[in-house]
Amino acid sequence: MPALPLTDKVRALGRGRRPRALSVAIATLLPLVGVVALGWNAAALMAMYWFELGIASFWAVVRALFAGRPSEIDREMLISGPLAQRRAGLSIPRTAVRIRLSSLLVLPFVVPVLAVVWAVVGALTVGVVADGGLRPAALDTVTLAVLALFVGEGATTLVEYFGRGEYRDHSAQTAIRGVFARGAAIFLGALITVTLVGAATLNGDAPLSALDPDAVGLPLLLGIVVVKFAFDLASLYGDRLAAFDESSALDLGLSYDPPPAEPVDGSLVEPAETVRQPRRARLAGALTTPLGHPGLWYLGGLGALAGAVFAIGGNWPTAAVLAAAAVALPLGFAALDHELRYGLVEYRAGDDALVAYDRLFDTALWRVEPWDETDLRVERGRLDRRLGTETVVIELRDDEYRIPGLADPEPILDVFDREADRPERSDRTDD
Repeated sequence: MPALPLTDKVRALGRGRRPRALSVAIATLLPLVGVVALGWNAAALMAMYWFELGIASFWAVVRALFAGRPSEIDREMLISGPLAQRRAGLSIPRTAVRIRLSSLLVLPFVVPVLAVVWAVVGALTVGVVADGGLRPAALDTVTLAVLALFVGEGATTLVEYFGRGEYRDHSAQTAIRGVFARGAAIFLGALITVTLVGAATLNGDAPLSALDPDAVGLPLLLGIVVVKFAFDLASLYGDRLAAFDESSALDLGLSYDPPPAEPVDGSLVEPAETVRQPRRARLAGALTTPLGHPGLWYLGGLGALAGAVFAIGGNWPTAAVLAAAAVALPLGFAALDHELRYGLVEYRAGDDALVAYDRLFDTALWRVEPWDETDLRVERGRLDRRLGTETVVIELRDDEYRIPGLADPEPILDVFDREADRPERSDRTDD
């Protein structure tokens, strides 16, 4: 696998914890100098920490975008579930970095969450302390400190995450995990500051806008810097905490390892037979998908309710459009989900394995060897009996694959040495 086009010196800097340690040192020394030498008050300190959280969130999103391991998304989730099973991605030229499809599915949820966290921390803490307390002289030095933090965090990401190859060990979820710890540290420090300033300066029912940031003395400001440094230090040595979690009987949730990025082996010993869902099963499956996803019913219900409101007002054209959308949108999402999950998947059965192959991205989704399964059975539900099809269920030690709507499941069953459990004869007749 080709490496990023970085010089040997840059790669050497990426060894060990030097880049992250340097970033932590900068994030600690800048506020320390500001408080001790530049006369920062609580407003200036909290403003810098708040912008630091925003900077950390930005670079965390960059790391999540280029994470080297697939993100874990529940397979049963509508549309995003089957899409996440596709290990497709966009390769960055002349590098080993890829933008994975599963990472793109996570970011629309991650970015708003980080934005809300940043806004809430600012509104509940920094906004209260900094109101009228951030002097122009301090504003200039805080701005320079923020720029230094942005450059330092970016350099750390480039050298350590990409140059050192750390991105290969992360999914989009794990790449952003450290931001929440920093957010908690900043929120805790700001909350303590607001509480102590309020206790020292507010009398009776005075509003929060009457807080005086200059009332906080140097010892308390230094204490806030130390607390923040302690959180950063714990993050710096998080790998050792994870190793302790993995080796001990405790379950702290620190040793989570994302799924590997290796592609599924799609090779088969010839001859191999290909099995696909017939068209009648694809159509019926799309129409019945809403039964397993109540969210589609809610979507249709909202459209129908809006249409009823316009109908009461006599606006029949708009009511008709909304009524049509209330039917078309759920069915459209259901059809897309079913096509991604089953319709666009073919099953290649050979003597050595069964491979589910995605025809959309031309990649193998999963592979089961003849000795991998722990149970094999054929089911015929109400829909199968109506369509004259069967569903094959392959149970593994820690997973299960269902292949519904097959007109002839025998090529799949012939892969395995185990005799499949079949429904009783009475169950195989139509109602």
